[in-house]
Formats: sequence, structure tokens, C-alpha cells
Amino acid sequence: MLDKIRPLAAKYAEIEYSLSQPEVWSDPDTAARLSREKRELEPLMEAWSRYQRFSADREAARELLSDPEMRELARETEEEARIGMAAAEEELKLLLLPRDPDDDKNVIVEIRGGVGGEESALFAADLFRMYAMYAEKKHFSVEIANLSETELGGVKEVSFIVEGEGAFSRFRFESGVHRVQRVPETETQGRIHTSTCTVAVLPQLEEAEFHLDLNEVQIDTFRSSGAGGQKVNKTSSAIRVTHLPTGTVVECQDERSQYKNKARALSILASRLAQAEKERQDADLSAQRRSQVGSGMRNERIRTYNFPQGRVTDHRIGLTLYRLDAVMNGDLDELIDALLTARRAEQLRASEGDE
Repeated sequence: MLDKIRPLAAKYAEIEYSLSQPEVWSDPDTAARLSREKRELEPLMEAWSRYQRFSADREAARELLSDPEMRELARETEEEARIGMAAAEEELKLLLLPRDPDDDKNVIVEIRGGVGGEESALFAADLFRMYAMYAEKKHFSVEIANLSETELGGVKEVSFIVEGEGAFSRFRFESGVHRVQRVPETETQGRIHTSTCTVAVLPQLEEAEFHLDLNEVQIDTFRSSGAGGQKVNKTSSAIRVTHLPTGTVVECQDERSQYKNKARALSILASRLAQAEKERQDADLSAQRRSQVGSGMRNERIRTYNFPQGRVTDHRIGLTLYRLDAVMNGDLDELIDALLTARRAEQLRASEGDE
């Protein structure tokens, strides 16, 4: 572990020195890159500093053990330092785990109604609202790419892009089947129904990261659909792209600009194809190597929202919270932080098993 930290500590010191030089700030790109690298290394350096401080305290206490008058205090200090070193070491192990390069990317989220008819569509609208409110709390921006609504205000399907540093790292665990148990607004007998929605989460690829053979893509234009009146687009600005080899279809109709819709649709298509390939590779792995937190496959039930009991349960980690109203209003950090912790613990176990 120490062999891994020392070069990173040297790199951190080098970055700090570079950022102290005025000429670095004359190049905004370089300054931004160094600032980002420094910010990424800071938690590791803080834990490393604590480890070194506890280590120094332990050595100082050991030197006093031979002094009869100081022996008891030295033993207490040594034990406190030993506990502090152990805690710092565990933190260092977690921080040294390799970061997913996708974590800092923007994220594409797609929600579709599943089992349950109109109630499923209404729940899809609730999920979209929940994610939009969570994004706002995290100071991310949300752009709708495609939205298909029902007459009762539900959502057949919606695709949207969440932009902001670390967006994918916060949304990555939302892929899968979300189940709701509640009395539908359309139910007169007061019976509890169970409905589902599917959520897909994709890291948005940068333009340089993908190449689509346009000979394999069919691009069609059509008029955007809307709720009527001024919301209906009178021009054919909406875009439908079809990847002919796989039959994958993406529609974008939120922007009034045909050019923006085309660029966004191609970006989403590329991200979908990349994710499909990743899922194919993951499926080839053994069950022992598959993440216990969840593979993110769309047919995997991940969470239940029970309205009569006011609870939400994440089935991957067995976590139940009795604060459903807060969760539906975008307060997702407790769920997401617990999933992140479980994933890191699993990564740590895997890395120790490989050593």
C-alpha cells in the first residue's frame, strides 16, 4: 500500500507547486486540469497525512514506555494511535481503488413505463420528477431529449441528459426495474396495485470516444409531438436515428433545432451501443465476479416504493428507509451513498483476493 501512495504523494506535491506558479494560470486548460487532479488526490492525501500523524504518535509513545512515570499514559497514547492508524489504513485502501473513468461523465437516463398500464406511466412521471429534483440538489443541469406523455399526465417514456461533474457516479446505480405499490388515482375500490418502470443509465460518450459508421445509420425527420396549441412544433425538426445492424432506435424532439436534435440522437445512440457491448462482456463473466450491488441490467428489480407503508427498499443491499416522501422529492443521497459504500467494499474484497 505504501508503495502505491508515495508516488501519488510526490505527484500531489508537484501539482501543488505547479499551481503556485503564476504562468500556469495563463493557460486555463492546464490550470483546470491540474486543479481537477489536485481535487481528486486531496481525500487520499488527507488520509495519508492522518496515517503519518498517528504513526508518529505511536513511535513517540513507544519511546516513553521505558519511563515508569509516563508508562501508563504512553500505553494509552500508543493504543489510540494504533486504532487511528488502522482506521486511516482502511480508508487509504478504499481511496486507492481504481476510479471508473466514466464516473465524471454526463449521464443519459431513460425511463419507460412497464407493467401496470396508466399507473405505470404515472409512476414513470414521478421517477422523472424525482431525478430532476435530485439533479437540482446536486447542481446538475437536466436537458430532455425525448418525452412521450399520456393524456392523464403520465410518461410512456422519457430520455434526458444530466450534465455536471460526477453525474454518472451519482446515477449509475439507478439502472433496473423500479416497482411501486400504491392505490392508483384511477382505482375507485382503494386496492393496492403493483406497477413497474424500467430505468436505463448510460455514461454519455464524448465525441472523440465513438465512431459511428453513418452508412449503418438511417436518419429520419418528423414533426415533434406535443400537448397541443403552441407546444406543437410546426416544422420537421425532430430526429429519429436507426442503427440498421442492431435495430436500435433513438428519437430526439425536444430541441427546435434539427441540427441539435441530430447531434444529441447520435450521441445517445453511440452511448447505447457502447453500453450494450459492455453488458454483453459482463454477461460472459462468472457469477462470482459479477457485482453484488447489481449488474445494472434493465430486467433486474432493484427497488420497491411502497406508498401505504411510506417505505422504499433497495433490494441489492437490503436497505429500507421509511422516508418515501423525501426520496420522491429527490432526497436520494442516503440510498446512493449506501450503494457506493457497498460497491467499494466489494471492490476491496476483490482486490485483496487478487493479491
